[in-house]
Amino acid sequence: MTGFADRHEAGSLLAVRLRDARPGGAVVVGLARGGVVVAATVAAELGLPLDAVAVRKVGHPLQPEYALGAVAPGVVYLRPDADVPRDAVGAAAAEAGAEAQALDRRLHEHRSPVAVEGRACILVDDGLATGATMVAAIRWARDRAASRVVVAVPVGPAETLAALEREADVVVAVEAPRTIFAVSEWYAEFGEVSEAEVAALLARAPRPASRALTIVADGVELEGDLTLPDAARGTVVFAHGSGSSRTSPRNRAVAERLNADSLGTLLFDLLTPAEGGNRAAVFDIELLAARLVAGTRWLRSQPATSALPVGYFGASTGAAAALWAAAADPSVRAVVSRGGRPDLAGGRLAGVRAPTLLVVGGRDEVVLDLNRRAAAALRCPTELVVIPGATHLFEEAGALEHVGDLAAGWFRRHLGERQPPG
Repeated sequence: MTGFADRHEAGSLLAVRLRDARPGGAVVVGLARGGVVVAATVAAELGLPLDAVAVRKVGHPLQPEYALGAVAPGVVYLRPDADVPRDAVGAAAAEAGAEAQALDRRLHEHRSPVAVEGRACILVDDGLATGATMVAAIRWARDRAASRVVVAVPVGPAETLAALEREADVVVAVEAPRTIFAVSEWYAEFGEVSEAEVAALLARAPRPASRALTIVADGVELEGDLTLPDAARGTVVFAHGSGSSRTSPRNRAVAERLNADSLGTLLFDLLTPAEGGNRAAVFDIELLAARLVAGTRWLRSQPATSALPVGYFGASTGAAAALWAAAADPSVRAVVSRGGRPDLAGGRLAGVRAPTLLVVGGRDEVVLDLNRRAAAALRCPTELVVIPGATHLFEEAGALEHVGDLAAGWFRRHLGERQPPG
């Protein structure tokens, strides 16, 4: 029997098998927990982004080690040969599902999930027995609209691998023996992988590199940062609110969420440091919009971003600047406002053609009323979403993450659409 020294060596051997056939722009997703160690090596050696999905076996009520099926977030798979009363299976599946959801939330608490939609998804585990957890993971990837699903494991029984070919597009294994009594037998070192180790691997995984830049607008130099993931589907330009800048931690958190969804981001200062101290300049929406247009013009002059559709993300007064600029440039595909003051765009609102999402905290009552009035003035496709319990800065637990998810979904939906006639 051939074996592996540890999960890292298994990942290196698996990367060799995947190297020639791997799809471009893929994301590597390890099955937590042990599969993430193998996946991290695969992702590093192939230069691909890394993520994890929490999977759990659905154990037999009387024999917990016997898998009746498996769950992943939002997915329940039960083996067709599971001969157990339905109510007993349902209780076991519900318990396993709750555990998987909780683990997935903890793993992604400080790092947004990598976007799977429209990309090839390489699912990696440290080995297979029945294959139930891998089936759940495959269906999880399908539910997230992966363009292609590749199963990659160091070892799995030939019969199980053949069965998975009916679920996945491609199945790759280093070893495919007739039978496997325990995956651990194929490793010299096969220690238990902790949740902390998985979280550390995800934290160390490379993220899209940011490039510092300077944009010149009417003779004024404005500092910025451009982040462009591989196979970016578009670029979102951020318009910061009053008293803020490109270093805004809230906007950077949203930008990171968009980067994980294969969206490029440009965060740049709409005002110089001297102008930032001038209250008149901070509320000069026409000036802010002109600077935003200059940043968009710069993007379209760069080879890497010239062909990418553009969206705007605005906060506070930056939301008014984003809508003003979008009214002046009908090629802008979408606008998202976070706790914004779209009302400050005044009569320009009626000229906006880009689909616009207004996100407001439920406890931000004054701004919520202003957004309702602005929504009535807009003539473009518009949606107002209120996040219950959130205040103006979305500092409550989970509120800013909700904003990021809403923004990612809006840009994903609209940046690929054809523009309506102007």
